[in-house]
Amino acid sequence: MNLSDRLLLSGDEAIALAARHAGVALMTGYPGTPSTEIVESFVQLGGKGQWAPNEKVAFEVAIGASFGKARTMVTMKHVGLNVAADPLFTAAYAQIEGALVVVSADDPGMASSQNEQDNRHYAVAAGVPMLEPSDSQEAYEYTRLAIEISERWLTPVLLRLTTRVCHSKTVVHSWIAGSDFPEAAYTPKIALRVMIPANARPAHRRLRGKLTEMAHWNEAEGPHRLIGGSSSLGIICSGVSFMHVREAAPDASVLKLGMTYPLPLKTIANFAKSVDRCVVIEEGDPWLVDAIRASGTDVEGKDPMYRFGELDVARVRRILAGDVSHEFTPPRGKPPELCPGCPHRAVYAALKNLKCIVQGDIGCYSLGALPPYEAMESLVCMGAAIGMGLGLRHVLPSDEARRVVSVIGDSTFVHSGITGLVEMVYNPPPDGHVLLILDNGTTAMTGMQEHPATGRTIDHKRTGKLVLEDLARAVGVRQVHVIDPTRDQQAFEDLIAECLASRDLAVIIARRPCVLAAGKIKQMEKCLEQI
Repeated sequence: MNLSDRLLLSGDEAIALAARHAGVALMTGYPGTPSTEIVESFVQLGGKGQWAPNEKVAFEVAIGASFGKARTMVTMKHVGLNVAADPLFTAAYAQIEGALVVVSADDPGMASSQNEQDNRHYAVAAGVPMLEPSDSQEAYEYTRLAIEISERWLTPVLLRLTTRVCHSKTVVHSWIAGSDFPEAAYTPKIALRVMIPANARPAHRRLRGKLTEMAHWNEAEGPHRLIGGSSSLGIICSGVSFMHVREAAPDASVLKLGMTYPLPLKTIANFAKSVDRCVVIEEGDPWLVDAIRASGTDVEGKDPMYRFGELDVARVRRILAGDVSHEFTPPRGKPPELCPGCPHRAVYAALKNLKCIVQGDIGCYSLGALPPYEAMESLVCMGAAIGMGLGLRHVLPSDEARRVVSVIGDSTFVHSGITGLVEMVYNPPPDGHVLLILDNGTTAMTGMQEHPATGRTIDHKRTGKLVLEDLARAVGVRQVHVIDPTRDQQAFEDLIAECLASRDLAVIIARRPCVLAAGKIKQMEKCLEQI
């Protein structure tokens, strides 16, 4: 092959380009930092990409396309894979046809997330192969490799990234785009895809056999690199840690792993024997060091204090030196706050005035938990506001229960709040409940993406629109109100008070476009009217 181009790309952009060059027919996902730009870049490059209501649906759409022999990719941030875990585990049993690449972008240090989970555990738990690129070039190359592995062993492949790889830009040498891609076609294979127990039992055995084959392949041909150096110190690493290691310990021998599940354990053991001291450098959990030790190879790991946050060159040097002294903590900057003119400001002012017990959710409105409002008192996972509010309503004394309000954004409600609304109608608390949907017309926190309730697709074309108030009425809520919370703030506050006092189920849709997106939304709607 000849190099056709030299580009400066982020890891997200590199994956999108590789997907186009490798003939990915459909890319699905749900926006979530740091993975969002993959689908957006893919669409900008002319690929067919789409936002799904949530990660589970996105994954299921990708599975279906794969059953039709099309190459597919599904993208999400680390917590999104929790939502998609159900199809992931069983898709590993079912025989796919076209490649199915699952991109999971972890967020060490929680730059924009509610937890710091390490999704390498999913590869082992679900029994799917995993690749971990260290820069944009590898993100590009491993995307292609993931497609090859997926189609060779008819299995989903986990392409696991971290924030630094997703957003850092490095030079990418891209290959000439292919043209001989599989044509979509469907062949029924009931015994291989209908995962009733009779079919799932042999499927599980086939899966374990595939993993054994992949482990042998990884030993012989896998994407690991051995960088020669001093025999006094050897370092095993993967992902972005490799970049830090090369700068922190340039004289060390390094075994850089690319396919980290199944691991090339013989290669690792031989490397460890070749050096006097062998240290594993990894971000997050001691996942790699535990797996290597469990195989019988003695290696050093990091002190538990380095389990938190991202690694960098200075921290790697400290790990290698065994330095467990207190790390310098930079002073906290100005905390984030709701934008000037944000409609959520009026919402939280009213809730604070009414002394509501607010169960909240994930989105830019989460900032209502911070000064000056401090009016949101919980945040756990997407869609949890409704269930948590209902739980409190069921157990608190009546006078307290009637102060409980659930607050959720429009995109988050579509993602995983609808079932909470059904629960509200199915198991209503004695004093009712009030659900406040903050509809600002966009998925604001991740960069103004569309969602089913905007009525526009990822490329802003008109499509079917989920009307939130119609949905609320359809499931049986009698009190459904739509109001602009900024037009008459006193009237908005009075409406909340009235619903709280009614002891009935009520849904209030506070509808006002995001101040940053309002101009774009107005322009898009005008263009759509002219079509």
